[in-house]
Amino acid sequence: MDSNKDEAERCIKIAINAVNNNQRDKARKFLEKAQRLFPTNQAKSTSNKRLLIGVLAQNGKPPDENGSPVNGDGPTMRQRSHGEEPDVSARGASESAKPYTADQLEAVRKIKSCKDYYQILGVEKAASEEDLKKAYRKLALKFHPDKNHAPGATEAFKAIGNAYAVLSNTDKRKQYDQYGEERTNPTRQRQHRDFEADISPEDLFNMFFGGGFPSSNVHVYRNGRMHFAHQNRQERRGEQQRDGGLALFVQMMPILILIVVSALSQMMVTQPPYSLRYSPSAGYIQKRHTSNLKVLFYVGDRFNEEYSGKNLRNVEKSVEEDYISNLRNNCWKEKQQKEGLLYRARYFGDSELYQRAQKMETPSCSRLSEIQVILDG
Repeated sequence: MDSNKDEAERCIKIAINAVNNNQRDKARKFLEKAQRLFPTNQAKSTSNKRLLIGVLAQNGKPPDENGSPVNGDGPTMRQRSHGEEPDVSARGASESAKPYTADQLEAVRKIKSCKDYYQILGVEKAASEEDLKKAYRKLALKFHPDKNHAPGATEAFKAIGNAYAVLSNTDKRKQYDQYGEERTNPTRQRQHRDFEADISPEDLFNMFFGGGFPSSNVHVYRNGRMHFAHQNRQERRGEQQRDGGLALFVQMMPILILIVVSALSQMMVTQPPYSLRYSPSAGYIQKRHTSNLKVLFYVGDRFNEEYSGKNLRNVEKSVEEDYISNLRNNCWKEKQQKEGLLYRARYFGDSELYQRAQKMETPSCSRLSEIQVILDG
């Protein structure tokens, strides 16, 4: 009997690993084998089996703790009818106590069945930047995990954010149009690195809407999955305890090489003659203004000796180009934030937020308009 118990525990461990690798058929096979070998009510086995039962409930009717199938009148089916469908994480399953509608569940299913980023956003391949923004705003609000509690809503929300982040980037969009459909499936967890977003879904949402929904849980996105922050901390502590000194050194090697290469590059690259910011540590302490646009910049002590005539004009031209480029970037961010707040206020019918958004200033855009008048004149 003890040998059966040991073998049952081994099967349960194999089943847990299979769940983590998204191999549900294999997990089901070993779970059922474990229950046949040693049906028990001991705490350890019961907790493992309950965990696996919750996970496997997404792929058919799982066996109960005694090894017999759960019928449609059992507690698992009743829980699912009330919207408490299991949600798989990296280490197990937890049930959502928040309700969701059949329409929300169907919408999530449609997003996860999309074959490319254009389908996810519901736009044509020739869609403009404005079309992408409109599509993202609509879908992001609809699928945000704090509003849509259907199973898979978090993955759908991440897929929507990733789709917009890639298609709104000119270079990445060109690469995706050429290779995307062959090299990645946007709704699956194993995405090709070339077509992953450089910004998290929550950060992108906050950039558009000036802040997300209030949430009681802290979520961390990593490797295409959402984990609870306390789970990540526990995993990191475990990994640190297991790693030896040699493993740590191997991990640090790329960083050390990068530091050395960066230092050598700095030694070989000529220091620029100006900075748009006051930087005593780099020697930029003397204040100057360009002749045309009166842009403030800082130079070193020997600037007047080294730059004059045509060289000085070239430096001032470069200063003004950098300044205008910074203004354009800041203006875009200010407009995005203002438009996001206005859209959010209209969507939720928040008059106070709408008034605040209307009064929001865009100083970089105003300064850019002033400069344009000077250049045109």
